[in-house]
Amino acid sequence: MRILDRTDRPVPVTVNGVTIAPEAIAAEAQNHPAPKGQPRSAWQAAARALALRELLLQEASKQGIAPAPIQIEEGKWETDEEALVRQLLESAIAPSKVDEARLRIVYEESPDQFRGPSLFEAAHILFAAAPDDPPARTKARQLAEAALEELKRDPRRFATLAAEYSACPSRANGGLLGQLASGDTVPEFEAALGTMQQGQICDAPVDSRYGFHLVRLDARVRGEVLPFSAVLPHLREAQEKADWVRASRAYVEALAARADVTGVDLAGQDRAEMKRSA
Repeated sequence: MRILDRTDRPVPVTVNGVTIAPEAIAAEAQNHPAPKGQPRSAWQAAARALALRELLLQEASKQGIAPAPIQIEEGKWETDEEALVRQLLESAIAPSKVDEARLRIVYEESPDQFRGPSLFEAAHILFAAAPDDPPARTKARQLAEAALEELKRDPRRFATLAAEYSACPSRANGGLLGQLASGDTVPEFEAALGTMQQGQICDAPVDSRYGFHLVRLDARVRGEVLPFSAVLPHLREAQEKADWVRASRAYVEALAARADVTGVDLAGQDRAEMKRSA
């Protein structure tokens, strides 16, 4: 497959003779964040996504599928193209048969993955800074690190420092947050709690979307392992999704192998692109 011609100009992106307009690719690229220093990767991901959609729409047309949009959520319906892609994949990919015995083995091999919510009692001091304000975050981190050094010298000053510095209403109560269950806090905060011992103050400020936290874990009650019957529906759903991804990828790869595609490598399509095309 040719990506560049002899003059190093990009080869037009085409699928079975249908050209994907560069303007459309540029617009789609806004939905594909590029890693730092690799701006072209967004364009390439956008080109793959649009070529993949064109390939699926062509196949739906070949099979004579008429769009039948469904409601996605209250007041929002699929577009005709979204409906055609969904209907094509539904017609081509049979629902998988989940082996319950295999899921029980997964459950029994890793029971700690299937615990109920843990309960925490914790306190924190929040040095607030918006995620899109680098100078503010630098200053907040410095303040948090300085306060942490004070706490290392005298942990009993936690409530005093919370009242003086914290940007959270809990400052009025010495930073105490009361009882927290899994999911009550942002993931970064909860992850920190999960690694701490009771009575411990964090070794370093915890970075979150709100700023930097100094965290103290006062108590923890670990959730009990849930019975297999309780987690079976979630295991079944996860397995069905994984099977669908594998089957849909194989189906699209087979279509791409038979298609005349230029300017982009559809072998690079991934799960995110599949979801955007569907």
